Amino acid sequence: MIDFLWNLGSFVIALGMLITAHEYGHFWVARRCGVKVERFSIGFGRAIWRKVGQDGTEYVLAIIPLGGYVKMLDERVEEVPDELKDQAFNRKSVWKRIAIVAAGPLANFIFAIFALYFMYLIGVPSLKPVIESTQLNTPAAQIQVDEPMLITSVGGNRVRNWEEVTYALVGHIGDPEIDISVSPLSRSSDYTDSEATSRGTHYTLDTKGWQFDPEKESPITSLGLGIFRPEITPILGLVSPDGAAAAAGVEVGDTLVALNGEPYGEWDDFVTTIKSSPNQAVQVTVRREGEQLQYKVIPQARENAQGQMEGVIGVAPTQAEWPENMQLQLEYGFIESFGVAADKTWQLVVVSIKMIGKLVTGDVSVKNLSGPISIAQGAGSSANYGLVYFLGFLALISVNLGIINLLPLPVLDGGHLLYYFVEVITGRPVPEKIQEIGFRFGAAMLLMLMSIALFNDFSRL
Repeated sequence: MIDFLWNLGSFVIALGMLITAHEYGHFWVARRCGVKVERFSIGFGRAIWRKVGQDGTEYVLAIIPLGGYVKMLDERVEEVPDELKDQAFNRKSVWKRIAIVAAGPLANFIFAIFALYFMYLIGVPSLKPVIESTQLNTPAAQIQVDEPMLITSVGGNRVRNWEEVTYALVGHIGDPEIDISVSPLSRSSDYTDSEATSRGTHYTLDTKGWQFDPEKESPITSLGLGIFRPEITPILGLVSPDGAAAAAGVEVGDTLVALNGEPYGEWDDFVTTIKSSPNQAVQVTVRREGEQLQYKVIPQARENAQGQMEGVIGVAPTQAEWPENMQLQLEYGFIESFGVAADKTWQLVVVSIKMIGKLVTGDVSVKNLSGPISIAQGAGSSANYGLVYFLGFLALISVNLGIINLLPLPVLDGGHLLYYFVEVITGRPVPEKIQEIGFRFGAAMLLMLMSIALFNDFSRL
């Protein structure tokens, strides 16, 4: 229940900020184009707070925080007194109407830049993208790894941490090949940022048959890249409360001693035995406060990425400290943060547009669409990690909100812009009957997409 309330609260805060930024964009430009704004509402339904400003606009906070709107004076909606007709939206030039409609998505992009600006100003603790191996029979198998190797670029773009590697790889889903550059970690400190993409060894990975399920694996591991991790200790650092190990009596801090009577050796061997024993009892021996204890644990069965059943008991080990030369603090100065934030926002825009295109072409499954439940979970988990991660999450969702609103569906800002650009080309407005048909089609498409996203959310739950 606490997790639910935390996710819900984080979701409301995040959505409220993004909606306010979007609607304020419409509001601010409308006022400067001479349009009278009658109501500025955050949320739908019954108002829980309202105030009429000196500008005559009614400011409203409504009970359902799933959207918002700016109500402008418009003769197409209601009768307008003669003395106010010059302030009606429909009386403005087509270019002013385009500016007002486009201002909402543009405000989301600007909001993302500011969110990332403060994130980089505060500083983001990160890990350099270091690999220690590659898997056979995978696209990455051709990469030679004789020592820890640093990934310096993906697709010709500089990458500094694993998050940037993930975004870059996601943007290449469905592509026949991916260019990756790597360099020995021991020599990477000799390179400047501008040199990082040109130095080192370049590989072109054949990804024609590359497929993965983002619900079960990451693009990094599915490509065959073995992420470097510090030495694993036999001390349990996590025991899931609803896992099989916890049910048997295993606790955090226990030291693994043996499995089925065989002395504990390597964590990978331990995992392999557990995975091969779904619904079959195994004997786990641990040491706790100098005493050896034995527990009968029955691994729960779970389907893996290949559709096979494997056992899980809900434990994770502790690891040694990360080497200093693999840690990275993405922190910039007061001025420099703006440039970095703008560049990062542009990267998010490009990746998001690519993903929409891949959804249309079928390279990415509609199963990857997420709705409000997934967004709420993302808001809650990012807020739980800290302010800098929540700011990054806000930027990502804000960019996606801006792009989605620019889709040429008549119920969205992009649909209105489509009609206005047709008006620019033809010299006359799109007929009302055609607009009405378009709005119905757009509403049906949007409802279908929302239904798929909600279905995916509940499936993940």
